[in-house]
Amino acid sequence: MLGELSVIEIEELLHKQIVGRIGCHDKDLVYVVPISYAYDDNCIYCHTYEGKKIDIMRNNPKVCFQVDEMKDMANWRSVMAWGEFQELSNQDERTQALSILLHRQLPARSSITTHLGKSWPFTPANKEDLNTIPGITFRISLTEKTGRFESTSESHMLA
Repeated sequence: MLGELSVIEIEELLHKQIVGRIGCHDKDLVYVVPISYAYDDNCIYCHTYEGKKIDIMRNNPKVCFQVDEMKDMANWRSVMAWGEFQELSNQDERTQALSILLHRQLPARSSITTHLGKSWPFTPANKEDLNTIPGITFRISLTEKTGRFESTSESHMLA
């Protein structure tokens, strides 16, 4: 069975996953890249370093974001969202975003790219210490979301 995810299912999948894909473009270049993230209040929060995706999003902040969950080729859910890249250079906004990222549920074994700062997995003692974490923090404010699924059972909720 193929179908559309409900608003609640879209929100659940965005909250549940920790890796998505950003699609961005500038001039003749289309670029899709995976990134770890946290979802909160209709925004995707990310931490990264200077590179091609940041250069492209600074030039054209209109992006798409995709996340999926796959049990097998006949049982999956996928969300596609569109929004606008916003680099967080204001200290209060950056601190809030880093706090959201630090409090997401990561697997026990995770990539170094998901680790924020040298003290990971420990949270800095105070909020001011969050701004000593190097790199770029940004959010994608979502403006539109859609979701699809395929399932071999009556219930399309994946375990």
